[in-house]
Amino acid sequence: MRVRASFIKSALVTTAVSLSLAGGVTANDEVQKLISDSKNWAIPTGDYANTRFSKLNQINKDNVKNLQVKWTFSTGVLRGHEGGPLVIGDVMYVHAPFPNTVYALDLNNDGKILWKYEPKQDPNVIPIMCCDTVNRGVAYGDGKVILNQADTTVVALDAKTGKVVWSVKNGEDTAGGKGESGTSAPMVFNDKVLIGISGGEFGVRGHVTAYNLKDGSVAWKAYSTGPDSETLMDGEKTTHLGKPVGKDSGVSSWEGEQWKQGGGTTWGWYAFDPKLNLVYYGTGNPSTWNPVQRPGDNKWSMTIFARDADTGMAKWVYQMTPHDEWDFDGVNEMILVDGMDVGGQKRDVLVHFDRNGFAYTMDRANGELLVAKKYDPAVNWATEVVMDPKSKEYGRPQVVAQYSTQQNGEDTNTTGVCPAALGTKDQQPASYSPKTGLFYVPTNHVCMDYEPYQVSYTAGQPYVGATVSMYPAPNSHGGMGNFIAWDAAKGEIVWSKPEQFSVWSGALSTDGDVIFYGTLEGYIKAVDKDGKELYKFKTPSGIIGNINTFEHKGKQYVAVLSGVGGWAGIGLAGGLLGAEGAAAWQQAVAGQKAPAEEEKSISTAGLGAVGGYAALADYTTLGGQLTVFGLPD
Repeated sequence: MRVRASFIKSALVTTAVSLSLAGGVTANDEVQKLISDSKNWAIPTGDYANTRFSKLNQINKDNVKNLQVKWTFSTGVLRGHEGGPLVIGDVMYVHAPFPNTVYALDLNNDGKILWKYEPKQDPNVIPIMCCDTVNRGVAYGDGKVILNQADTTVVALDAKTGKVVWSVKNGEDTAGGKGESGTSAPMVFNDKVLIGISGGEFGVRGHVTAYNLKDGSVAWKAYSTGPDSETLMDGEKTTHLGKPVGKDSGVSSWEGEQWKQGGGTTWGWYAFDPKLNLVYYGTGNPSTWNPVQRPGDNKWSMTIFARDADTGMAKWVYQMTPHDEWDFDGVNEMILVDGMDVGGQKRDVLVHFDRNGFAYTMDRANGELLVAKKYDPAVNWATEVVMDPKSKEYGRPQVVAQYSTQQNGEDTNTTGVCPAALGTKDQQPASYSPKTGLFYVPTNHVCMDYEPYQVSYTAGQPYVGATVSMYPAPNSHGGMGNFIAWDAAKGEIVWSKPEQFSVWSGALSTDGDVIFYGTLEGYIKAVDKDGKELYKFKTPSGIIGNINTFEHKGKQYVAVLSGVGGWAGIGLAGGLLGAEGAAAWQQAVAGQKAPAEEEKSISTAGLGAVGGYAALADYTTLGGQLTVFGLPD
């Protein structure tokens, strides 16, 4: 680890004041205060409700066309750049993909580097990061910057100096021997920080851990699968759609001890309701991708969890895709909205746009299912989610036999499944505007062919068991993405703006009646509340980062990381577009099932994304840059 410090006196004083904790004030009080000041971007999702909405309005629908680049910063890394920077007072904190460098930049001095943290990690972790070496950002609290490193080490850095305050190991093996990795952004809440785990394609058993912010000690840890004592569930008190889940449901819904390699990893985003004192998050796919090998509902993979923030005990759960057959991870963000009028009643809700193509609106206090509708008309694997509480199928998607990889069986290629494994939306977070009451959602418009096959588990080795190819949704506009406005009370698309490639960036809405998003080709775009394009600018590389905004010295700025990669851009980022790179990937992941034909080897590499997004190489290339925009002086 190397730390370099070069302080500007005024910046240091300002930072020390803005980051200090008054006696008796909790970290949560401090973070809440920082969030309430729109000049900051204090947590990765903008606020605890994950709305990604800013009250700043200096940049508005009338003048956004005048935006210009104010300054840029290179991260020095040429891989996929997800997430976005934090802004606390006069300091911006920027992260990078592996090796997970963190920079503190002085906004008073043209982004001068105040300090740099560069961890030393075992490079063996790189091959076990399924979908690029991404990291989704750092968190701030109690005068510390929290980083979830690729090797599953969690470090708390002194926000003023960059020196390590404490360090803990979140996974079992920081050298990749168990297939575990860290990609998600932490969330600070109360006096704790929540950390997830990645590695579902390696049979990693998912969990979230709440560490005490003061010293990194474990407050509680909850697994996605296994007995109640480890999932922190009460068979009588924890409910699923209003009914008790029953004893050890995380074991009985699996065959034998498959739950021990059951997946359900937790690499998405987390939300927090301070009034209910509940944290919310989703779990990923069950392992393996071959559904025939794992009979049962495979609980609690593909599940929304609501947990007590102090104890970790699950209050309620909802499994969206029981016995997943398509890799529809349920990790996407939970957006919390108060007082939504649903069916004539005011509800405090949770809204979730799942990979499976359904958007869910739920009562976040008790987990009641209010709305479940498709947010892309191409979705075909299920006809509907049953909404009748009296039905035995209540809450379950009704699977179409033609697109069931379970029913079609092993070594059978199930074709034309929509959406593809990367979902109608992956982790790239949506935004909610309280001004319009609408959600602005970056989506994928992609379908797939999916052929499951037998695979055996070996710790630290790929545990996938399926060959996948992807392509644009047929009988549509020909592109692979849409940026949509969604009415979560009615479950309806209000408008949809087609894009050539998937929209893989996080959206931002503002009080200036502007919505921002980025494209895989590298454009940052601004649209109005009706979807009319107002501005675009092409950054040096594809955008898979999340767009943020902040104010400094009375002026509003918009910031975004560009650096193509992630699952959609893994062909470019991982060097898989050529025969040699694709063949090496296939041998590592598929082994004896690796396609012999060169064309198929390339097209199905990267878990199917390489072929689907091959044309992306005609529009962008690797990069790693922060671009900050503002209005003319």
